[in-house]
Amino acid sequence: MSDLLQTVSGPLPAAAVRGPVLAHEHLALDLTRADSAAALTPGHRAAITEELASLRTEFGLGLLVELTCRGMGRDVTSMARIAADSGVAVIAATGWYYEPFHPGELSRTSAERLAGTLIGEIERGCGGSGIRPGVIGEVGSHGDAPSEPEARTLTAAALAAAATGLSVATHARFGRGGLAQLELLTAAGLPPHRVSIGHQDLLDEPAVHRELAAAGAYLAFDTVGKESYRSDGVRLRLLLALLESGYADRALLSCDVSRHGYLLSEGGTGYGHLFRSFLPRLRAAGVDEELVDRLTRRNPLRFLTGQDGADEGPADGGGPVRGR
Repeated sequence: MSDLLQTVSGPLPAAAVRGPVLAHEHLALDLTRADSAAALTPGHRAAITEELASLRTEFGLGLLVELTCRGMGRDVTSMARIAADSGVAVIAATGWYYEPFHPGELSRTSAERLAGTLIGEIERGCGGSGIRPGVIGEVGSHGDAPSEPEARTLTAAALAAAATGLSVATHARFGRGGLAQLELLTAAGLPPHRVSIGHQDLLDEPAVHRELAAAGAYLAFDTVGKESYRSDGVRLRLLLALLESGYADRALLSCDVSRHGYLLSEGGTGYGHLFRSFLPRLRAAGVDEELVDRLTRRNPLRFLTGQDGADEGPADGGGPVRGR
């Protein structure tokens, strides 16, 4: 465990992050093999920088966790430029996405060798950039259980995380398979509080959310604003159910901007939808500022640094949301 965050600009004390954190975003991305619009290129860099700078000024945005990993069009040099020009700290990632985006050589490589590749990036930097990842993610699977290649890349992520002290953020497609992901990651030696299960706001199963939280994992409600997948009204209901169950310490929030059409400059909801739309609705539902700060700053910092262990159960035994 360390209170230092590894950002694209170098180490940063977690205590220096005084404003909210976007726990799952993308600044440079290329998933055009599946969707021609799923790209954030150098041509979008100025618009992205302007958005982040505005969020820093208006809402105090302190940190963005960029979960573009190997095979997703990761560009850490572009991330570093955006961080420098916007004044928002950025954490880069390493790992492998879900199977349709795996490079061919993964079919011949053991989990241990894959972990060695990740450890090399974490210790020496990505490519020749010298820019080191500060999180492993978004390592993925699709369906209710990982495929064999996905099981190997998830195991590799866990082994690398255990060796380097980083945390792991997953991609659970449409929110499915989180319990299987957590079982696999913890079986490889990773404590559950070093795991964030992705896209849980796309899974309308509060009992699964409670089971993941009770085990000590974080749940990422990280597609806020993506109404074509799930309405924010449903997201709000699911998050409030988790909070009412006493698991306010286990939730992370973000928007997962993953194609250029989501940018404000192209008429999308942008990186700031969480602050401008969703959090006001959360406050109107009775959530106070202490809890907003917990959800948007303290939880992601604890996830990234591993400074606290898994909770043993509901933090206060359940009850009203306000003040939790």
